[in-house]
Amino acid sequence: MGTSLTFYRGAKFNQQLIENVRKATGLPTTSMSEAIVNGLRAVNAHQVAVATAYGDVVNTALQRFLGESGFTVLGIKGLGIERFEDAPPVTDDSLRTFSAGVYDSMPKADTLLISCGALKTLDILVPLEAHCKVPVISSTPHAFWNAVRLVGLTGQSKGFGRLLDRA
Repeated sequence: MGTSLTFYRGAKFNQQLIENVRKATGLPTTSMSEAIVNGLRAVNAHQVAVATAYGDVVNTALQRFLGESGFTVLGIKGLGIERFEDAPPVTDDSLRTFSAGVYDSMPKADTLLISCGALKTLDILVPLEAHCKVPVISSTPHAFWNAVRLVGLTGQSKGFGRLLDRA
């Protein structure tokens, strides 16, 4: 659990990390970065608008990772947070407004991705999807969706966005 921890060194590193943990534990394994990729694929995303908590260096790494994973990033914008302990709180309203603004600046995007496991996004997925009219994939909700699928469950959770509604 930690999106930037697993995408920062690229898609191959992320897959190797997953495989190393799987070999070491003998258990089904995933990462938060694999979860967002699987979520994006599940909603048939191609051209993605990306809102993050990160600064430019981490955003560049995420854009590269998403490209390596088969997606076109139309644009990426971050809140510039390096340490949540040093930043003002990110409220639901401020995150929803920020994320909607990121999407609005890239109206050709077929999906909005919100990346950072520390951002609380579950309650803003439905309002953002209503605003943007496209699926919204986010690190933590879709990491749990991805994880429960590893153990054979559907991951369905009605009322929390398009992907979780139909999972």
